[in-house]
Amino acid sequence: MNVNFAERAHNHNWKLDPIVRSLLDTDFYKLLMLQFIWKNFPATPVTSEVHNRTTSVRLAERVSAGALREQMEHVRGLRFLKSELIWLAGNTFYGTRQIFEPAFLEWLERDFRLSDYEIAEHDGQLVLRFSGLWTEVTMWEVYALAIVSEMKTRFALGGLTELELDVLYARAKTRLWDKIERLRPVRGLRLSDFGTRRRHSYLWQEYAVAAMASALNTPGETRFTGTSNTALAYIHNLEAIGTNAHELPMAMAALASRGSDDDLRASQYKVLELWQQSYGGELLMMLPDTFGTTQFLEGAPGWVGQWTGERVDSKDPFITGDEYIAWLGERGEDPRRKRLIASDGLDVDDIVKLHAYFDGRIRFSAGWGTLLTNDFRGCHPRGEDTFAPISLVCKLTSADGVPTVKLSDNPRKATGPAKLIARYREVFGSPVLAEEPVLV
Repeated sequence: MNVNFAERAHNHNWKLDPIVRSLLDTDFYKLLMLQFIWKNFPATPVTSEVHNRTTSVRLAERVSAGALREQMEHVRGLRFLKSELIWLAGNTFYGTRQIFEPAFLEWLERDFRLSDYEIAEHDGQLVLRFSGLWTEVTMWEVYALAIVSEMKTRFALGGLTELELDVLYARAKTRLWDKIERLRPVRGLRLSDFGTRRRHSYLWQEYAVAAMASALNTPGETRFTGTSNTALAYIHNLEAIGTNAHELPMAMAALASRGSDDDLRASQYKVLELWQQSYGGELLMMLPDTFGTTQFLEGAPGWVGQWTGERVDSKDPFITGDEYIAWLGERGEDPRRKRLIASDGLDVDDIVKLHAYFDGRIRFSAGWGTLLTNDFRGCHPRGEDTFAPISLVCKLTSADGVPTVKLSDNPRKATGPAKLIARYREVFGSPVLAEEPVLV
């Protein structure tokens, strides 16, 4: 893929180059979760909100509310194309056809819509909230994050000359190539792109994905296994990667919190049970850190050990991987037949070390996110840090009128009202662990 990024950034009219070009321009797990919600919770109202954890960056000074609304309204006007729906219906995902039910695809074409939203400013930060039916709100997460992230990029690009833009992208391409060179000798490596939500831009993500596929995949070995970005998987004939995220157990817990503490504690397994039923025993990757990984594993029913694997998010992947391997052994499961996916703030050094550490013990793979698709640190021609990635998230804040909570294995990532966080910690038995820095 040959793109003159400097010329594009310098010359083009942004109105003719929207940030989100297709409703498929989202992480694959959002579509899987949307079908799950459509099937099981079609009438549940929710709210969600974008939050910038990098508070030193005052986003409201870089992202115009008017321009943001223009980009958001463009997305609201998009529809799934017939060709996209045919691809979703007929493609093989994870070796399984017909993951998406015909009735769901018909609903996507006929009735899918995105909810209303509010844009405001508070203390230099953007306030971006969504409210409506869960089926209308959930898809905003990735669209909104990608829009805000790229608008931050465009603000910084606007202050550079065409020559400076040339230097910026030359340095970023060199950095990407240096990373690829580190990975090329690593045999048996499996990694994929998880970088949609906080990317530098759509075009840069597409460039990075195409470069990884070209440089790392050979007729004898596929090391770059695919992308979480459904549009790029569709366009470039790659595997679409993803299953589910924290949003589901957060909502299920909120709904269960009206009942007993036992109901609340059991909700983290009820959501897995419902997912398993909804997908006929396929797509069985668990994400156990919503309310603490250790307590999740200690209390898990026996059938959870039969799931395909675990995705690590907020806990040290070396520690969590060892914990999962030991847990599998205690339940008579062979870890070498299971999968471990690390995905939190990874960069090339982490990926190489983790692969070496787990090689032969479990089927390890890496989901490479922001530091694949938005690592422009030190590339600014004037030495400024305006292109440094920030930790931007969009989290569910209520389900059916009940506030939601996420504890996480990293207290810096906890969300929800303080009193509810305290209750959840008591119910789930999740201690307050040491806070870890959050880069992205």
